[in-house]
Amino acid sequence: MNPICSRCEQVVYPTEKVNCLDKYWHKGCFSCEICKMTLNMKNYKGFGKKPYCNAHYPRTHFTAVADTPENRRLKEQSKIQSQVHYREDFEKNKGKGFSVVADTPEMQRIKKSQEQISNIKYHEDFDKKKTMGDLPPMQPSNASQAAYQQPAAAKNFNYDPVPEPVQAAAPPPSTGKRYRAVYDYVAADDDEVSFVDGDVIADVQQIDEGWMYGRVERTGSLGMLPSNYVEERISPVPSHLNAAFSLFYSCS
Repeated sequence: MNPICSRCEQVVYPTEKVNCLDKYWHKGCFSCEICKMTLNMKNYKGFGKKPYCNAHYPRTHFTAVADTPENRRLKEQSKIQSQVHYREDFEKNKGKGFSVVADTPEMQRIKKSQEQISNIKYHEDFDKKKTMGDLPPMQPSNASQAAYQQPAAAKNFNYDPVPEPVQAAAPPPSTGKRYRAVYDYVAADDDEVSFVDGDVIADVQQIDEGWMYGRVERTGSLGMLPSNYVEERISPVPSHLNAAFSLFYSCS
């Protein structure tokens, strides 16, 4: 069923139908309410579900309120309520600190300007007092006097501030088996040690068939090392034992 035109209240056929402002119109009936200028979907302005042209579109204006005793009473009552809410919020938020201000470029510029003005004002006051002779003479503070006082120990004794060099403790004598490195090895983990061909590995302990634990005498590092990179080193016989063995064999 065809709808009815909102302007002329006649049947609107599909070929001349305009659907706008929740209503149906003939193309010729879709016009301004004031000047009756024919409108289209591009130049109309709706107000109160009625079409208007740009020139006659209703403008909103502020209304003047009469200054009657009743209006003054309502205004005073609103003001009192506003002050009550303000004091409630103030008491509720008192002691919670200041609000955080966003660090924007504008706030940085204002802060920098305030610092410059403060420095200029300070220097102006300082130069003014200096010119008028209002500045007191500089006196050393108690902390500075105490800092320059000679300690009691230095008054009675010859104090030598140069510390004596601390002698490094001698490494403990190596015990256990000694091995000699036959290849270079670079540690792959923190618990391993690195060495080069010819290094002596002391205090060696066998962990399993493939790994040992010992100390590299050249670097003093302790850690694990592969057993196939070293060979057992036979400790040389001390000279006094060699002399004893020679005497024993000559007597026999």
